[in-house]
Amino acid sequence: GKRKRSNTSVMYDSDESEDSDIPVRKVLAKRQCIMDEDESSEEQQPHKTCHTENVSTNRKQKVFANLKELARNRVTQISCSSENSEDSNGETEEEPLCHLPLTPTESNETDSDSMKDFIVEEEEDDDDNTKSVKSENQPQQKELNTSNSELLAYYVPHLSRCDHYVHFKRIVKAFLINAIDDTFLSSLYDGTRQKKYAQDMLLSLHYLDDRFIQPRLENLISRSRWKDRYKERVDCYPDVRIILKNTKYISCQACELNRYCKFDVLLSGRLYNSRTLEADDFMSDDKQVLKVGVVCADRTRVYHNLKHFKYKLYVDCSSITELDGLEDEPVKDTVERFFSQLDDSGWIQKRYNDLEDYMNDADSFQEEK
Repeated sequence: GKRKRSNTSVMYDSDESEDSDIPVRKVLAKRQCIMDEDESSEEQQPHKTCHTENVSTNRKQKVFANLKELARNRVTQISCSSENSEDSNGETEEEPLCHLPLTPTESNETDSDSMKDFIVEEEEDDDDNTKSVKSENQPQQKELNTSNSELLAYYVPHLSRCDHYVHFKRIVKAFLINAIDDTFLSSLYDGTRQKKYAQDMLLSLHYLDDRFIQPRLENLISRSRWKDRYKERVDCYPDVRIILKNTKYISCQACELNRYCKFDVLLSGRLYNSRTLEADDFMSDDKQVLKVGVVCADRTRVYHNLKHFKYKLYVDCSSITELDGLEDEPVKDTVERFFSQLDDSGWIQKRYNDLEDYMNDADSFQEEK
């Protein structure tokens, strides 16, 4: 419906002052009550707004106080690291509030400059200290390395660092001694001899067995189809002859597979101790003849040369001492004389070259297909 306007009686005072031309509006009592309610509500609203403004003001003041406290702490830290932040009386000057929060560029520049100076000085000090420490500890470090190498060679002989030819010359000298005194090798292995030269010889013997020979023998066997019986026969007989015969399609006596076998492997010699190299006279004339194929015959040659090299070397050293004859002189002088003769004639170098050839043959032997 239409909104009805309430009839409000408005009365204008007929008495108009001379000084003012504004008419005075007068409202009835009923309208006056409505005006009182509106005025009361208008009076309450400013009161509420004032209350909310006070709360927000208090919060702002608290936040501002916290920020001011943080700013003062920041000023204190900056003043501690700066010499210009203290006056003549030693009191810290308060900076203006607008300068308290540093810009990122200013803070990065100041921090980087200070850290740069500090790091450069410290690196220089560290370099000087390191050089002085190295110069002072260099003799001690050499002694420590020497003692460590000696301990390593004593307790872990497999990791000893020495030239291969030096090991080989020690072995030759040990075989010459044992050719004159047949108890020398056995006393080395049972720990009776504890002198430096004896321990070096024992180390070289272990090096020959564990580093030169045994790994290559295991590699040859692991890549073959040999039967255990054939391997044991090759291990027991120090002499071998491989002869070409008529070809026959039969089972190979090494791998027991059907092959065109055209080689005879003739095994002979006396059984010996792998450490003391002392030969056993039991069934000294025993021989074995085995028919094998081409690949097994070639593998037998490589395996046998490396397996019995040490024993063959000892036999040669013994034969040299027997042919030359022993004079009435100490064992040490006799060994040195024999060793010098063999070294000067190039015999030791030749036998070492033979060992290298045998090892190369074992390393380059192709896998059987």
